[in-house]
Amino acid sequence: MAQPEPAQGAKARSTIREVASAAGVSIATVSRVLNGRPDVAPATRDAVMRAVRDQGFTTNRTARALSGGRTGFVGVTLPLIEAAYFARILAGTAEALHEQDMRVVLTPTLHLHDRAVTLLDRLMHGTTDGAILMLPEETNEELKALRRLGYPFVVVDPREPLDEGIPAVSAANASGARAATQHLLSLGHRRIAAILGVAEWTASVERLLGFRAALASAGVLADPALVVESDFSIEEGEKAAAALLDLPEPPTAIFAFNDNMAIGALRAARARGLRLPEELSVVGFDDSEEAAIVTPALTTVRQPLAEMGRMAASLLLRLLENQTLEALNVELATRLVVRDSTAPPRP
Repeated sequence: MAQPEPAQGAKARSTIREVASAAGVSIATVSRVLNGRPDVAPATRDAVMRAVRDQGFTTNRTARALSGGRTGFVGVTLPLIEAAYFARILAGTAEALHEQDMRVVLTPTLHLHDRAVTLLDRLMHGTTDGAILMLPEETNEELKALRRLGYPFVVVDPREPLDEGIPAVSAANASGARAATQHLLSLGHRRIAAILGVAEWTASVERLLGFRAALASAGVLADPALVVESDFSIEEGEKAAAALLDLPEPPTAIFAFNDNMAIGALRAARARGLRLPEELSVVGFDDSEEAAIVTPALTTVRQPLAEMGRMAASLLLRLLENQTLEALNVELATRLVVRDSTAPPRP
């Protein structure tokens, strides 16, 4: 039986040999470029990628993975896709990987430990070269076990203190919280409340240390009644602020450990008829998009979220190239952004 003729204008898939011939290089050089090897001159790499595009060459990444090559895929686990905090880290991660012709396999964990462990196992035994784990549910011991298996990964915003051998990227939580508290102290506030996130998470622990250190440096005795726990959400932040504002001697300022809870504090203050910031100053942490558009615009601590994602991708790529990492735990600087939600306390 005769084979059907190719459709008019159809082009058969090019081979790696044809790509090498078009680029004027060896097949081995084409292979090194496609596998992301660093030992190729930039001009040669450009010539090969031009030939790849011109020839319509495609690769089977799964086959490359099974044969021991790089797949070009990186797994990214994160609690929630729709949360702006994680989305901004993801944006930086994806952009940095795209620049290296690598792609993201996205796996939301929904803050569920068993789901996180299962997803990570699939990533490790699937066709990903490594993973970036945002606020991972896995314990330090589980991550140490994963590292012993040889699967490359980098943690962003660790939930708990990690072993020194586990690569991690985070923000300078303690110094950021200290700057926020010093700002309120410089305005004249002395009764300053703190709304924590989840108390046992590393970010909450470090921010509380910075908060207390600033008070101690100013000679202000911290009142335990002014430190309450929440869960980083607007709704729970509002409840926590309501409890603080209903105290017999309420605070004149509230430092919420993220912007969501700070926005909740603004709501609680308005519900009680307080003028902002004349009768209550509020500071957040993150510098989310909402921080600049709420009324009053929120004074907050800016975390370099996109840069955290880019840094994590950079560390992972160096691990994939078997490069030595001089700094396994990278802490990026935070910065206080002063807006309209803070003012001196009312006499």
